[in-house]
Amino acid sequence: MSRPAGLHLFAGLGVELEYMIVDRESLDIRPIADRLFHDFSGHHVSVVENGPIVWSNELTAHVIELKTNGPAQNLLQTSQDFHRNIEMIDKILGRHNAMLLPGAAHPWMDPIREMVLWPLDAHEIYELYNTIFDCRGHGWANLQSTHLNLPFTGDEEFARLHTAIRLLLPLMPALTASSPLLNGAPTGWLDSRLNVYLHNQDRLPILTGRLVPEAVFSEAEYEEKIFAPIMTAIHPFDPAGIMDKYFLNSRGAIARFDRGAIEIRILDIQECPLADCSIARMIIEVLRGLTAEKWSDFALQGQADTEMLRELFLGVIRTGEETIVTDSSYLALLGLRAKTMQVAEIWRSLLVRCSDRFDNESRQALELILREGCLASRIMRGLHGDYCHENLRSLYRKLAVSLHQNSLYLP
Repeated sequence: MSRPAGLHLFAGLGVELEYMIVDRESLDIRPIADRLFHDFSGHHVSVVENGPIVWSNELTAHVIELKTNGPAQNLLQTSQDFHRNIEMIDKILGRHNAMLLPGAAHPWMDPIREMVLWPLDAHEIYELYNTIFDCRGHGWANLQSTHLNLPFTGDEEFARLHTAIRLLLPLMPALTASSPLLNGAPTGWLDSRLNVYLHNQDRLPILTGRLVPEAVFSEAEYEEKIFAPIMTAIHPFDPAGIMDKYFLNSRGAIARFDRGAIEIRILDIQECPLADCSIARMIIEVLRGLTAEKWSDFALQGQADTEMLRELFLGVIRTGEETIVTDSSYLALLGLRAKTMQVAEIWRSLLVRCSDRFDNESRQALELILREGCLASRIMRGLHGDYCHENLRSLYRKLAVSLHQNSLYLP
């Protein structure tokens, strides 16, 4: 089968947003995504197309994924499209006294007791995954993310985009971390979702690798260094060949050569689509500058050490925007002439360089995030050190209001 005609770099994009379904009063999770789809369509389905937005489900029955229906062009419009669908979904969920809740991890969910696997299409894949990895932990059953899909055509565009993404990947959680709590208490990580995600597949570590992707520069090299080892590792557990190499690849950014896109998977979901889409725009504009070699040569970008990038990533998922970067050669690749720099300052500098490409609403959202901190930092500040159940519930009600108003949360 021939591949569909691809898009060139930055000619379009795809965005996927995942939300929890919770009870309207208690905010406990409700595994009723299948009922939502049935109420909307009148049938038991796993995918709903609603104009520019598609509804779907992955793995657990309390999570719904909203994604752009084909390549999008205008992220501000996409934010509004997502918001209209959220309003529609909440109206339907209201029949069951349920609603959507933002945030990359439910703050008090007990995944061992409460996780319910998705019962419809692809359930055999999820059941096999559950058999191999036991999906009852937080890293499987309690995580909601934003995925950003960016196109490429041919090996040259792939190499430039993949190289730029792996370079910028460690800094992204400073904008997006939104999961500082698990089991009703702080974890010590602003991005707890990514911390547990790192250990999801310890039984078969080749599936995640170092999370920061290897430096590869062509489809053939990707097949040899990433896909082939993955399929070799999974074969004893999947002799029937149910699993697909694209489904199994769990790096922080994965190449989809079948779609001509790279999917960035390390972004925590934010409190509203405006925040998610504004951050996506920021990431895209920096990647545009890197692929065009505005601040450093492609060859130098490709030499960035995977272990150095991983160590930076680990620091950022723990301390977010306050993380200090001490590698001056890394800063130079971003066009920054400093020996050390706080990650928040790096992003502020990059925003200034790209500011003429933003609409006012997106720029204001980004300025708020860089001024007030990532959502995880704002959640922790809003709790004032009080982690009792009622205080957690009160704060997450405010996040639900932000979602329904499509506005950013300020403590």
